Amino acid sequence: MNLFDEPDDNALSEDELDRYARHIVLPQLGAVGQKRLKKARIGVVGAGGIGAGIIPALVGAGIGKITLVDDDAVSLSNLQRQWLFTTDDIGSGKAPLARRFAEARNPHVTLDAHAVKIDEANASDLLAGHDLVIDGTDNFATRLLVSDTCVALGIPLISAAAQQLQGQVGLWRAKPCYRCFVGDAFDAEDCDTCAELGVVGALTGMVGNMAAMMAIRFIAGIGDEDASTLHLYDGMTNRWRPIAVPPDPACKACA
Repeated sequence: MNLFDEPDDNALSEDELDRYARHIVLPQLGAVGQKRLKKARIGVVGAGGIGAGIIPALVGAGIGKITLVDDDAVSLSNLQRQWLFTTDDIGSGKAPLARRFAEARNPHVTLDAHAVKIDEANASDLLAGHDLVIDGTDNFATRLLVSDTCVALGIPLISAAAQQLQGQVGLWRAKPCYRCFVGDAFDAEDCDTCAELGVVGALTGMVGNMAAMMAIRFIAGIGDEDASTLHLYDGMTNRWRPIAVPPDPACKACA
């Protein structure tokens, strides 16, 4: 048996070749890139407005294993922006509902749903072993916890946030980290969230899709890695603006 006859454990089935045909014909991605997506393990923290943009995109793209962490239940006010859910889902847990969505959408994807609150006691266990983590939560305390955990585990992180008419998304590779950008002032859990300040529903979906696109590019090896650049969106001007974030030599996570 020569190299070309050896079995490919990550081979694409006939169904997958059909399902991902629009990916496979792309010269920048192709079958090689699609196999990388199939092999990938991505952790997603948050199934809210941003998660509603991230999860369908990752499931549709064929990410092989997705771990979702979210302890929240669907409320009526969520439906303005959290398009994974329906009115009939009010009161039900978001994580199992997202798993149901993934199972119905793509049988080649495994979504492991954890209906728990991520905290210092469980963060390492929940996030370890992933190729990439995407954070779409709505408060600084959780974002910083996820970032610090990813730094400690050596896992790349995409952090995405949206509030009012402003959005931001960036890829962080250990140093600088998300804390280098935010600092230490927002570790408390009483910081403002979109519940207090409001948010346009379409904005969360756009930021979530941007995060998913960044993840697909990272996993498949498409284009520049673009780490340590924060992409800021202004809904008033409808413009994106990239800014480079330098390492903080006093950062308590990555310094």
